[in-house]
Amino acid sequence: MRKDGWYTEEWADQGSAISLRVKEKVHDEQSPYQRIEIYETETFGTLMTLDGLVMVTDRDNFVYHEMMSHPALFTHQSPRRVLIIGGGDCGTLREVLKHDEVEHVDQVELDERVTRVAEQFFPELCAANDDPRAHLHFQDGIRWVAEAQPGSYDVIIVDSTDPVGPAAGLFGKAFYTDCHRALKADGIVVGQSESPLFHTTLIKEMHEALRGANFLDVATIHFPQCTYPSGWWSATLARKDATLAGFREEACRERSFATRYYNAGIHQAAFASPEFLFKTLL
Repeated sequence: MRKDGWYTEEWADQGSAISLRVKEKVHDEQSPYQRIEIYETETFGTLMTLDGLVMVTDRDNFVYHEMMSHPALFTHQSPRRVLIIGGGDCGTLREVLKHDEVEHVDQVELDERVTRVAEQFFPELCAANDDPRAHLHFQDGIRWVAEAQPGSYDVIIVDSTDPVGPAAGLFGKAFYTDCHRALKADGIVVGQSESPLFHTTLIKEMHEALRGANFLDVATIHFPQCTYPSGWWSATLARKDATLAGFREEACRERSFATRYYNAGIHQAAFASPEFLFKTLL
């Protein structure tokens, strides 16, 4: 936080930045893996940063968490067993557990302190942590997937930080190959894939790695995320033995739970690719 009362995250390689006016810093600790800071902002509510990068705010987290979970879960015909890699703030876990057909969720987060801090400062995101279907594990997600039994999961959600440090291995062919083995025949993996505007090369590399891991179909969905680089974010999905075309539209429209961003129209629109990205991924 600067002395003038603003938190600023600079994206130096893109010559841009985001700033949020801060009322006070309320928490600051160094975990075994990263620095965790919590701020109270004037207009975005509570803000969590990890190593100085925005992870979650009260105001806009719902877009990310809904889009990381519902498109994949409504595309799958019967998502009963789900694995979340990362997701320490537990917002994605909360969204996954809104689906009544989900019977078991393993969440594997490397840094337990992220979850414990989230439980203190973002209790609404952690509201489902005590759900009997939720099983929290604090260990290496890459190792968890490598050791998973074949056909263990219907959906794997990779809710990771940027592809640097310990998270870098979550974007490679070796990891996706292990995901392919751990998924059932109709299985889907989805991972956050950064900004289509700033990180086009990364998205192309993810598509290549997923296809190299023998996934039949790969697609990137798009959504706004105003506190992340460029304000435009994405997630990339891959399906093991079927296409990603189509979804359980009636179930989506008649869902028993409320959402703030995701709906059937958003699901369909999110798969539309801008021309520059479409040509890059050919």
